[in-house]
Amino acid sequence: MPRVRDFRQFAFQPNRIVRCGRNVGAEVYWKLYAIENTIRIVLHSILSAQIHSNWWPVAVDQRIVGNAQRFRRSYTANPRNASPGTHDIHLVFLSDLTEIMRANNNLISRVVPTTNQWIVTLEGIRLPRNLVGHMNFPNAYDRNMIDAAYSQLPALLAHLSAAPNPTPIIIPQ
Repeated sequence: MPRVRDFRQFAFQPNRIVRCGRNVGAEVYWKLYAIENTIRIVLHSILSAQIHSNWWPVAVDQRIVGNAQRFRRSYTANPRNASPGTHDIHLVFLSDLTEIMRANNNLISRVVPTTNQWIVTLEGIRLPRNLVGHMNFPNAYDRNMIDAAYSQLPALLAHLSAAPNPTPIIIPQ
């Protein structure tokens, strides 16, 4: 299979855009999807266990809460569109998830001793995630950062099931 290159570096050909899109979807996007949603589940699981099931208004900065409410109103006003879920954690960006992790580090690090490393890792993929989210073609460095973050997910999840006090995995609805 020939190497796919950023379509913007060549004369316009619609098939180049299609190849880039397929490549980003097949090689990068799904990893970001897995990273972001795993972080949502980890945060929700730990904060539900450490605080209570309604941890969101207690543990999240009011700016993030307000942004989520604004997005919720947009979805409510357009009921034909798919719902992102009932929990507001589905309405925030990766940078917001990182901020929630940072603000609740004292609780999260009880379960995930590598919380500070995760904060650095998530900050490291924030720009590549935005590139991909805005339909741009990531370079090799960006792809490597995403690949490295993705490869660390099993170790992150292992902390939740670690003895002696495993944290139940709770998927936010």
